Amino acid sequence: MSPAAGSPGGGTPVTLTGSNFTQATVVRFGPNFALSFTVVSATQITAVAPPGSGTVQITVTTPGGTSNGVAFGYAAAPTLTGISPATGPATGGTTVTLTGTNLLGATAVRFGAVNASSFTVVSATQITAVAPPGSGTVQVTVTTPGGTSNGLSYSYVAVAAPVLTSVSPTQGPIGGGNTVTLTGSGLTGVTAVSFGSTPASSFTVVSATQITAVAPPGAAGPVQITVAGPGGTSNGVTYFYVGIPALTGASPAQGPTSGGTTVTLTGTNLLGATAVRFGAVNAITFTVVSDTQIVASSPPGSGTVQITVVTPGGTSNGVAYTYVPAPVLTSLSPNQGPLDAGTTVTLFGSGLTTTSSVLFGATPASFTVVSDTWVAAIAPAGSAGPVNVQVTTPGGSSNSIVYTRVGPPGI
Repeated sequence: MSPAAGSPGGGTPVTLTGSNFTQATVVRFGPNFALSFTVVSATQITAVAPPGSGTVQITVTTPGGTSNGVAFGYAAAPTLTGISPATGPATGGTTVTLTGTNLLGATAVRFGAVNASSFTVVSATQITAVAPPGSGTVQVTVTTPGGTSNGLSYSYVAVAAPVLTSVSPTQGPIGGGNTVTLTGSGLTGVTAVSFGSTPASSFTVVSATQITAVAPPGAAGPVQITVAGPGGTSNGVTYFYVGIPALTGASPAQGPTSGGTTVTLTGTNLLGATAVRFGAVNAITFTVVSDTQIVASSPPGSGTVQITVVTPGGTSNGVAYTYVPAPVLTSLSPNQGPLDAGTTVTLFGSGLTTTSSVLFGATPASFTVVSDTWVAAIAPAGSAGPVNVQVTTPGGSSNSIVYTRVGPPGI
């Protein structure tokens, strides 16, 4: 049978297919006779449904008996209660949401006498339809097996398409969620904002020249932001989705508590960095060298902190940086020795673990770090007299303690 449903008021033509129909004498829709019927052939009958309700069984009676039944539903007539938007450009293409009742099974949506370019039955209470080209004000109707709905007004207007001139900021994280400001003209009636093919998470029309929108998630790279209104779809403005920055290393990974150390950070997605932080403190200065490298000057600090980088893509993971106190020397033993090299001099103090050099005056000495309070150095050769001994660590240079070279006795 086709169709399988019709209007409660009757009048729906129904085609029945089967066998042995040649001498049919009666066609019933439940207990009610068809308004009329025609035997087309031994396998087909056309019948006009009488008024009814609910689901009934259609049967055919011939001298050979009464057939089995096939179900036919009396569908309630569709009703429209709302349309949004109620205006659109004469060129058509506007997606219109229709709300109402009994919309399931819709077979047509018409704008005046013209079929919608396309439509989708979302539920029994909602249909989305794409307006065809047109002019003036027309009535939008929906047709189902239950009949044709009442009409709702839709006006075709001569409205220019919206125009976008800029977006700020021009980039953001791949996870979305950041608010961007779109500027342009003709934005008052905008009904949609899209980032590429993805709708904005939300948007607000501020004025005819400004819209704020919340970016949806997206893949790293550029997309075109467009807006749609009664006049059509705007041009696009470029917006970049930026990957979350990631740090893989810091060199050196330690420096003095006074700050000022030049630290090279390596990682990925570092372009566009807006901040470099040592713990909660901003770097004194920083320079973005490339997408994989930043050079930053450490601020003063103490202990071990996490260095992070902030970009429009978000905040990176942290890499450890340790503030090292300046070393302190308290004594030497012995504090004097011969002019020749070779005397082992023990340097006592604090913060000596990371000693990187020991100087007797301007002359480097070989040395061994024994502990944080003890370094053994081999005094280099030099002329008679006092010389300042100093150690250097990532924390800086220590105070100086005097070591005296003594010449051999004369005869």
